[in-house]
Amino acid sequence: MDTPHDMMLTPYVEKTPNSDEYGALTTTETQPNKRRKKKSIVWEHFTIETVSAGCRRAYCKQCKQSFAYSTGSKVAGTSHLKRHIAKGICAALLRNQDKSQLTPSTPASKGSDLPKRRYRSPNTSYLMFDQDRCCHDFTRMVIMHDYQPHMVENSGFLSFVQNIQPRFNVKDFNHFQGDCIGTYLSEKQNVIKFIEGVPGRICLSLDMWTSSKTVAYAVITGHFVDSDWKLHRRILSVVMEPYPDSDTALSHAVSECLSDWNLEGKLFSLTFNHPATESALGNLRPLLAIKNSHILNGQFLVNNCIARTLSSIAKDVLTVGSDIVRKIRDCVKNVKLSESNEAKFLELKEQLQVPTERSLCLDDLMQWNTTYLMLIAALELKEVFSCLDSSDPDFKEVPTREDWRQVETLCSCLKVLFDAASILSTINNPTVITFFHEVWRIHLELARALTSEDPFTCSLTQMMQEKINKYWKDCGLILAAAVVMDPRFKMKLVEFSFNKLYGEEAPAYIKIVDDGIHELFHEYITLPLPLTPTYADEGNAGGNIKSEGPQSGSLLSDNGLTDFDVYIMETSSQQMKSELDQYLAESLLPRVQDFDLLGWWKQNKMKYPTLSTMARDILSIPVCTLPPESIFDMEIKEMDPYRSSLRPATVEAIICTRDWIQCGFAEVSDSLVKMEC
Repeated sequence: MDTPHDMMLTPYVEKTPNSDEYGALTTTETQPNKRRKKKSIVWEHFTIETVSAGCRRAYCKQCKQSFAYSTGSKVAGTSHLKRHIAKGICAALLRNQDKSQLTPSTPASKGSDLPKRRYRSPNTSYLMFDQDRCCHDFTRMVIMHDYQPHMVENSGFLSFVQNIQPRFNVKDFNHFQGDCIGTYLSEKQNVIKFIEGVPGRICLSLDMWTSSKTVAYAVITGHFVDSDWKLHRRILSVVMEPYPDSDTALSHAVSECLSDWNLEGKLFSLTFNHPATESALGNLRPLLAIKNSHILNGQFLVNNCIARTLSSIAKDVLTVGSDIVRKIRDCVKNVKLSESNEAKFLELKEQLQVPTERSLCLDDLMQWNTTYLMLIAALELKEVFSCLDSSDPDFKEVPTREDWRQVETLCSCLKVLFDAASILSTINNPTVITFFHEVWRIHLELARALTSEDPFTCSLTQMMQEKINKYWKDCGLILAAAVVMDPRFKMKLVEFSFNKLYGEEAPAYIKIVDDGIHELFHEYITLPLPLTPTYADEGNAGGNIKSEGPQSGSLLSDNGLTDFDVYIMETSSQQMKSELDQYLAESLLPRVQDFDLLGWWKQNKMKYPTLSTMARDILSIPVCTLPPESIFDMEIKEMDPYRSSLRPATVEAIICTRDWIQCGFAEVSDSLVKMEC
């Protein structure tokens, strides 16, 4: 009986009612036209042998190793056989591969009418191994998934790689660092080209990471709107600062980034993760004044990260209430760390029918939101704690009524901060406009709390208000300017909010915002942006229209229009000034939830050419320097000991390249989602 291998190699000849397989006339019955199965490439390297009744195994022709093929009616398939030859596991096949890559054709006998029988040459494309490609992909893998580069020297990893692909030569750590730098430089060229095509200015955010070695790392991120009016962010530089507390650390890091990325003259704003000292700002402002146009005398160049501001206030609140927080934490521990106590607590909750869905949870001292959630859950379950005191003799330190009143005050103060910070952790790109409303709401809540007769509440509120006022003083103009650039609000929301906030003094503050917006608009008229490739293409969109010569229309010639050119120069300033006033005078748009603000400016850029340029820059200002997972951190982020042991160039290469690769994957994913929609 023919094996499947022999059957597959038998040439196929179609039979008809009038001929046999050699072409002779015959009267045989018509044979059914059966469909021929395709032969898998693995049968060039394996044979099938029956080892027992109903059991067949596949044997490698090279190394004679056997593999499961079929048992009864179940067939194992060929995937495991392909892996044996494709991954280079079969040593005998590797030795023979260099000797012969192709199996020669077998010609038919001379003069025979039989069709020529050809054996297919083995497809060895999947046997090809590319060391350079593997090194490239391995380097990207380590960077993307934040693995430790020293893994290339771990014995367990080396053994694992040898078993998978013996021909893969894993480089040592020093060579791997070079590969990281090479990948970084390659990806950097793509980012440089991307930023060169950005029509507007660049906003920077600076997040200073500490380390156990007393040095710090300034992680600088660029925020900008591209030619398609999409908001982007890219980590641009990671600058090691040996003396992070010095007054020159910030200015040095910013200067390095501006110089490295050729951003002189394109910087619009700078957001820090913590307030800078007056001396540091004194060193920074002159540097920025040299490197950048005098946008509102530098008022847009320095502002504070809203997440750090909220965390700082929350930390102060928890410090004031540290005694009561500790007492509540101990009560929660008593319940959560004992299965019997927790079961008794839940039983009491059911008996008392406490109307809450919250569950007790221990807090993480590194994130203040967990402490707030612990306090609010304990507050809603205070009746259960009171009953637990009478039923459990080991439950000793029970919060008093005064303790619960202070917990309620702490929760009220933290809730205002928690609601604002939660927006940062749930929205991908929270805009400046969002936080104008949030900061204004915090102001109103604190003003209302100040009317309380409780000394504890008043002291907490005053402390919180001092820091919020400081943030509003530094960033209020930026927040208000962003609101004005939203056609759903414009100056109307500023006027409404300030009247609620300042009362009789509101007109003076409203005038500050109005004057600042007009002054900024005038600067955009007198200091136009350089002509980027994107704008150049837009300006030359009609360049292919053929002119019919001066004689076809006198208005297209220069004859007699010298006075007209003078008139344009004299009146253009007034015309462009009215562009802002015209925008402010128009009716507000309906307040729809999913309003695409940047998309609206894209559609109206021809109507408001200068104002749309200004809006593009204002709306790219970041309000936060932190990723969503770090919004509630109590302390400044610390570089882990392993990373800080690497060379600064390697640290920058890994952090930047990882961000660029992830941003590239995210944008491709977004594009695919839009295509599917």
